[in-house]
Amino acid sequence: MQNYESNYNMIDWWKKAVLKNYANFDGRARRAEYWYFALFNMLLLIPFYVIALIGTLKGATGFALLGWAVYIVLALGTFIPSLAAGVRRLHDLNKSGWYYFIVLIPFIGVIILLVWFFTDGDRHANNYGDDPKNPAGPEFDFEKSAVIS
Repeated sequence: MQNYESNYNMIDWWKKAVLKNYANFDGRARRAEYWYFALFNMLLLIPFYVIALIGTLKGATGFALLGWAVYIVLALGTFIPSLAAGVRRLHDLNKSGWYYFIVLIPFIGVIILLVWFFTDGDRHANNYGDDPKNPAGPEFDFEKSAVIS
């Protein structure tokens, strides 16, 4: 059975972003792809950060080193896919990936980027590819063949 994007769960979106589109900055990423990837990535990183923090505060050196090591490896391993998913998300809004640097503007940059990431993408093909929700494109009434009965 083929797994279509409409049937993807959070782990499928994460695997698509990390394994299939690791450093793919081309094309478009719909909201589900970006936000499920970001959510699962945080759910993966936060426990190791907490383990490292608790180990550091309690003075358990081995515990802290293990937590920090796993956290850093996961964070560095998903850094490029995170950037790529963000750029593809901007492409879905017909914006250049260079707009990602708007995050460098203190306070307002992060807010603008979040608003864009929450905004629904273009419902048609744009400069960066076809609509990922409907890759065949919209079907208009005048395109349907007339059925003669």
